Amino acid sequence: MKQVKEYEKDLASIRTMMERSTKFISLSGLSGVLAGIYAIAGAIAAYFIIQYPISPFRYRVESATDPTILSKLILIAALVLLASISTGVLLSNRKAKKNGLKLWSAASRNLLLNLSIPLGAGGIFILIMLYTGHYELAAPASLIFYGLALIQGSSTMFDEIRYLGFTEIALGLISALYPGYGLIFWTIGFGLLHIIYGAIMYNKYDK
Repeated sequence: MKQVKEYEKDLASIRTMMERSTKFISLSGLSGVLAGIYAIAGAIAAYFIIQYPISPFRYRVESATDPTILSKLILIAALVLLASISTGVLLSNRKAKKNGLKLWSAASRNLLLNLSIPLGAGGIFILIMLYTGHYELAAPASLIFYGLALIQGSSTMFDEIRYLGFTEIALGLISALYPGYGLIFWTIGFGLLHIIYGAIMYNKYDK
């Protein structure tokens, strides 16, 4: 008769196999840290475009309505997004190879589908707000829709991602109450929180 410890090992092996088939466990925590750094760099660039030399902690009543400035801000956001996605794919692919897994699998396809719906809808919604002149709500909307995407995709990722999603949504709702501090909230949500959660994920799953 097998000992209890042997049964526990068998159950752990079965659980690992199930997680590998249903969850995208190749997500790199380091990519989250780097994404946060990219976001902070982008926020600093945006600050010098729209607010410098006024303190970033000073409430701004006016919005960035100039088409040239808006184009620059959209370009910065696109570059941050592109750098984050590229880094995430590269580091996750490296982690997948290290663990003997494939990056493109049923779990990664489900993850991409779950993320694309709220992110796509959120991106279109933000563009509509910019087009109709509701500039002050762009930052809160980006945080809220991003949080919804994380919660939606958390079923195929690590459970900690769900808590990050709830935090992003809460931060976005608070940001909607203080639109003059949109850049600060954006920096916290996409920069600081990514670094914190990425470090937690790295120490827990990547080492």
